[in-house]
Amino acid sequence: MSFANQHPMINVAVKAARAAGSLINRASLDIDSVQVTRKQANDFVTEVDRAAEQAIIETLLTAYPGHGIWAEESGRQHGARDSDFVWIIDPLDGTTNFIHGLPVYCVSIALAVRGKVEHGVVYDPTRNDLFTATRGRGAFLNERRIRASRRTRLQECLISTGFPFRQGDDFNAYLRMMGDVMQRTAGLRRPGAAALDLAYVAAGYTDGFFETGLQAWDVAAGSLLVTEAGGLVGNFTGEPDFLDQQECLAGPPRIYGQLVSLLGRYSKFASAGDKAQAREAIAALSRERATSPDPG
Repeated sequence: MSFANQHPMINVAVKAARAAGSLINRASLDIDSVQVTRKQANDFVTEVDRAAEQAIIETLLTAYPGHGIWAEESGRQHGARDSDFVWIIDPLDGTTNFIHGLPVYCVSIALAVRGKVEHGVVYDPTRNDLFTATRGRGAFLNERRIRASRRTRLQECLISTGFPFRQGDDFNAYLRMMGDVMQRTAGLRRPGAAALDLAYVAAGYTDGFFETGLQAWDVAAGSLLVTEAGGLVGNFTGEPDFLDQQECLAGPPRIYGQLVSLLGRYSKFASAGDKAQAREAIAALSRERATSPDPG
């Protein structure tokens, strides 16, 4: 499907994403001059995030003044409050990578209609990679149709994740989850931009993705890319209503099922028995580390 045949709302979202990408690319040429503010421990926002978000909002509301906006930095203060059409925006996913000059970050824009994501754009300005999807029309990378991986054996798969970084995050549980996945796969990666992680699952570059603590703007566009590329997305127990649950698991169907079997017990939606099993596994890991000799 050529861009000429794409839904007009996708075309507007692409225009907005490219406008934000231009701002980000210009700023990346002189990272040291970018003003950085800490929202909370290890959670940063820059003047570039805000400028990119403003460019996106202006582009979208110029075309669709009656639509609502839900953006990472400005929340819901722009656009209509009661519209069935709500744009969900992350202007710069991977801010920590950006401020370190690590070129792994992206712009994420999705349109939800009555709570259901219908259009999604993920744009990587460093590579000029444009991922787009419209419900029922497939997923595309730079106008080329993409499909999720065809691998069916977890031990052959490359899985991506994100690490916890906020105070209060359950680091021990995450270490156990990563240990479970590492032992059963070909590799585990942590690129640092969840929207791009999901786009890479859609493109078949990786075979699965899991992370906790994500917000709707991190996953809205990328999740549509995955499902339109033939994959599945849900929480760790496999339930598809995940957008505001801060648990995200994605992959092609066979791998998705194996990851649910592996990670479901760590879900906050798991049964009491499953959670007890996970707690015991974590306690065993802690005891093992406490009794192991100091390598130093």
